[in-house]
Amino acid sequence: MSDTDYIRPRTRLYLITPPRIEDVDGFAALLETALNAGDVACLQLRLKTAEGEIDLDATRTVGKAVTEMAQAYGVAVLVNDSPELAMELNADGVHLGWDDMPVKKARDLVGKEMIIGATAKNSRHVAMQAGEDGADYVAFGAFYPTDTKTGTVEASLDLLEIWQESMEIPCVAIGGITVDKAEALVTAGADFVAVSSGVWNHPAGAPAAVAEFNKILDSLDQTKA
Repeated sequence: MSDTDYIRPRTRLYLITPPRIEDVDGFAALLETALNAGDVACLQLRLKTAEGEIDLDATRTVGKAVTEMAQAYGVAVLVNDSPELAMELNADGVHLGWDDMPVKKARDLVGKEMIIGATAKNSRHVAMQAGEDGADYVAFGAFYPTDTKTGTVEASLDLLEIWQESMEIPCVAIGGITVDKAEALVTAGADFVAVSSGVWNHPAGAPAAVAEFNKILDSLDQTKA
């Protein structure tokens, strides 16, 4: 098959939890309704303290409440920052931030089967190194302003275009993504769109947001063109 025959698989939705969850049972119920509303590839457990560090206790509590349920829907559950907690929760993988454990060390810790994702911000060099070190995907962003994460840098759409043309490892677009901003990212080359507040704070509710994202992703599915 020539390069011109390649058709990129449909972009999928990558959910990220809110940074703080007060009502764990309520969130679990909401999450299940959202997963019933449309395709979701991944759920990243990303619970933070007021200082922006991983909240291990909160992540553990939420993880115990939702991991098996999400996996039953075919959703890969990833833990932000902590390979050790990912293993404890029997999650599917870990997402490593810019300043977290090196990919090689995490791979040695979790083994060959667990998914490892790595933040690359707006750096192709960092992304390529992460891929060489054993990451299964890289995350670029923030593409748009976001209130759910501090210390972000701006990433441009051409970063996705260049990556898609030159690299095989999947890329995730992250940062301030809402329903009305998804199409540009998919067209540019995002294999996954990572969304937090764009789902949980959607005016019509999280299930409606998941359904709307999937409607857009279905409409842009090149494999059915």
